Amino acid sequence: MTAISALDVLDWRRRVHALYARVRAESESDPAGAHELWAAGRDELVRTHPASPVPPERRAGFAGLRHVPYDPSLRFVLAVDPDVQRQRLEVPTATDGVVPFELAGRLHLPIGDLDVWWLDSYGGGIFVPVKDAAAGRATYGGGRYLLDTVKGADLGGSVDDGLVVDLNFAYNPSCAYDPAWTCPLAPPGNTLGVEVAAGELVPPAGAVTR
Repeated sequence: MTAISALDVLDWRRRVHALYARVRAESESDPAGAHELWAAGRDELVRTHPASPVPPERRAGFAGLRHVPYDPSLRFVLAVDPDVQRQRLEVPTATDGVVPFELAGRLHLPIGDLDVWWLDSYGGGIFVPVKDAAAGRATYGGGRYLLDTVKGADLGGSVDDGLVVDLNFAYNPSCAYDPAWTCPLAPPGNTLGVEVAAGELVPPAGAVTR
């Protein structure tokens, strides 16, 4: 992994937060338009930003991200079911030490359940990864991220009214582009037994360092 400056990471985080703020503002009236905005914005960041997970030597030839067209049937507003047994997930990483998560609840989707994790360290945040049956073929083998609120990936909703859970916004973690990154991957409770034809697909050829 190429060294990235702290200020580059700060700028990346700010841009991601701003992008999702625009997505939330538009998604109430036009979810498909919000998805188009998100796909274009994320593509621009991954192709050009200094903190992109795509290695610098590969960015010039990077063809851009690949997204499935928006499917409105995969957007849900769901309550988090808090009736879960206590569970802790500790993920060792190369840059952030051991990253701890606590199981906060569960989302009951028509196609399967997804665990909701709370980042149990400074800043906190909801984390919902997802791994579908197409992982390793059409989608990234380690799974994708749906919500990661501490880093800005927040589609909206509330505790009272339910979280917006839109599988069209599933995106690849940084380790999909460079294995030098260490990413929390989808545990068993975030694995679906069906294919999810939505969101970002596997990175295009030439984008990944082996």
